[in-house]
Amino acid sequence: MGNAVVIREARPSDATGIAKVHVASWRATYPGLVPANYLVNLSEAAAALRWHNAVQAHGKGQGALVVADERGEVVGFATYGGRRVPVEGYEGEFYALYLLDEVKGQGIGRRLMAIMAERLLKAGTRTAVVWCLRDNPSRWFYERLGGTRVAERPIKFAGADLVEIAYGWQDLTPLARLSAGPEMR
Repeated sequence: MGNAVVIREARPSDATGIAKVHVASWRATYPGLVPANYLVNLSEAAAALRWHNAVQAHGKGQGALVVADERGEVVGFATYGGRRVPVEGYEGEFYALYLLDEVKGQGIGRRLMAIMAERLLKAGTRTAVVWCLRDNPSRWFYERLGGTRVAERPIKFAGADLVEIAYGWQDLTPLARLSAGPEMR
C-alpha cells in the first residue's frame, strides 16, 4: 500500500469499513489482554450498526474521522469529544484511534491526533485525555505525543478485571500543531 491516504470526516456510509477496522484492530491488539472469547465473538455486522448510529449522532464538539486508502477503503478511524469519565482538570477526550496493521508507522496516527486536537480547540476545549488499557503496548504512542499519565482506574470488561490509564494534555495547542498533512478534506 502506498502513502496515498485521505483523512476526512466519517459518514454513516463508512460504518461497515469502520467496523472492519475496529474488529481487526481489537483482534490484533488485545489478545492476552481481554478474554479470548470476547475477541472471537466480535461481530462486524453488529459493530457496523453501532458505528452507523454513532457517526450520525455526533454533535458540536464531537466527531469521527476516517482514513481512506487510494481505493477509498477505510483503513483507520478516530473519534473524539467531551470527556466521558471525570478526570479533574480535563474537558475533552480522545475516544478511539484504530489503524489496520498495514498502515501503522506512517505517521497517520499522529496526524489523526493533531486533527482531533485542532477540532477540540475550535470547539473551545483546551485539555483532553485518552483512556487505554495499562497493558496495551500501543500506549507509548500517547507518551511520544506529549501525553502524561494522569489517572488510573480498575474496570470490569467481559468478565475480566483490567486496569485503564489516562494520558492527558493540559494544552492541546502543541498537539494540534503536529503535521496534519494537506490531504484533510
